[in-house]
Amino acid sequence: MTITEMLEKRKNAVDSAVKFAESHRTERGTLTDEDYGTYQTMEKEIEDMSREISRMQREEDMKNELSKPVNMPIVSKPTKADDEEIKSFRAKNEYKSAMIGALRSNFRNVSNVLQEGVDADGGYLVPEEYDRRLIDVLDEENIMRTLGTKIVTSGQHKINIAATKPAASWIEEGKPLTFGDATFDQIYLDAFKLHVAIKVTEELLYDSAFGLENYIVTQFGKALSNAEEDAFLNGDGKNKPTGIFAATGGGIVADTVTKIKTDDMINLVYALKRPYRKKAKFIMNDKTLASLRTLKDNNGAYIWQPNYQGGEPDRLLGYEVYTSAYAPTGAVAFGDFSYYNIGDRGTRSFAELKELFAGNGMVGFVAKERVDGKLVLPEAVQILKIGGTTPSGGSSDSGTTKS
Repeated sequence: MTITEMLEKRKNAVDSAVKFAESHRTERGTLTDEDYGTYQTMEKEIEDMSREISRMQREEDMKNELSKPVNMPIVSKPTKADDEEIKSFRAKNEYKSAMIGALRSNFRNVSNVLQEGVDADGGYLVPEEYDRRLIDVLDEENIMRTLGTKIVTSGQHKINIAATKPAASWIEEGKPLTFGDATFDQIYLDAFKLHVAIKVTEELLYDSAFGLENYIVTQFGKALSNAEEDAFLNGDGKNKPTGIFAATGGGIVADTVTKIKTDDMINLVYALKRPYRKKAKFIMNDKTLASLRTLKDNNGAYIWQPNYQGGEPDRLLGYEVYTSAYAPTGAVAFGDFSYYNIGDRGTRSFAELKELFAGNGMVGFVAKERVDGKLVLPEAVQILKIGGTTPSGGSSDSGTTKS
C-alpha cells in the first residue's frame, strides 16, 4: 500500500470516527460506555495508521537518498571564476566577502566596497543576506512574531481604533432621527532599542576554518528573539514593548482562580467574544500546560487533544496551544493574537568594537534593532489568572535559549 493510499485510508477513518461520535450521542450529548469503547478502538486505529505513515515516509526518504548518483556528469561549459552572479547593492557577493574578510582581519582589511555602510562610530550595515537570515531566526524562535501582525515602520506609526460604534434604534413613523457619535482613538507604535553584544578572541577571528558568519548570525538571532518574546509577553511599555500579559495595555482579565479546573478553561473560551474565537489560540507556560493535561471533562475524557499531524500544534478544547518559556506561570492567554502589532523600525545594524577589549586580545561585536509591540484591541485577548496574584513573567535572561 502506498503512502497516498494510507493517507486516504486514515482520512476515511477519521471521518468515520467523527460520524460515529455524532450519531451515537445520547440525549445528554454524551456517549455510552460501550460506544465510548468503540470510539477509543477507532482512535487507536488512527494512531496506528499515523505511525505507519511516518515510517513509510522515512523509508521513502532513505530510498531517495540511496538512489542519488555518486558522481554527477559535467553537462555545462567551463566558466571563469569571476563569472559568478552579480547581485544588486549591498547583497552582491563582493560586499559579503569583503564583510567576512574585514571581520577575520580585525577590520584592518577594509575594502572600498564596505564604504557603503560606514557610519561615524565605525559600524557597518549588515549585508542584505545577513538581515534576512536574522529575521528568519527571529520568526522561527519567536512565537509572537508568528502569531502577531508585523509592520515595517520608518517613523512613529499611528493605528486608528474605533473607540465607540454607532448603534441602531427604533423610531415611530414621522418622528425625527436620532444621531449618535462614532469616536476614534489612536495607538502609537514607537521604536525601543534592543541590542546583543559578544566578545571574540583575535585567534578565533583569524581561524578561517571556523564558521564565524553562521555562529554570529545564529547566536545574535536567538538572543534578540528571546528578549523580544519576553517583552511581547510581559513588557510593561517602559523602554520596551507592551506585552499581552501586561497589567496596563495587555489583554482583559476574564477571571482569577486559585486552582485551575476544566470549567475555568471553558469559561475562558466563552469570555472571548464570538468574532475573535474564529482565529483564537492559547498561550501559556509549559508548567501550566503540564497541569492542564491532567484535566478531564464530565465524561472522563482528557480535554487535551494531541495532534497526529507532524508540525501542527496540539489543541485544547479544539483550539491550538502555543507554549513559551517566557509566558507567566500564573496566567493563561486566549485570543486572536493577530491584533498584537509588532513594528520593526528600519534594518538591524552590526558594529565592531576593536578598541574596547584591545588590552585583552579580544574584539567585541554588537547587533542592534529598534522594535515596538502593542495589543491594539485588548478585548481580542482574555487572560485567566491563576493563584489570585499578578502573573509573574518567565525567564528574563535574553541570552538563554527557550526550552
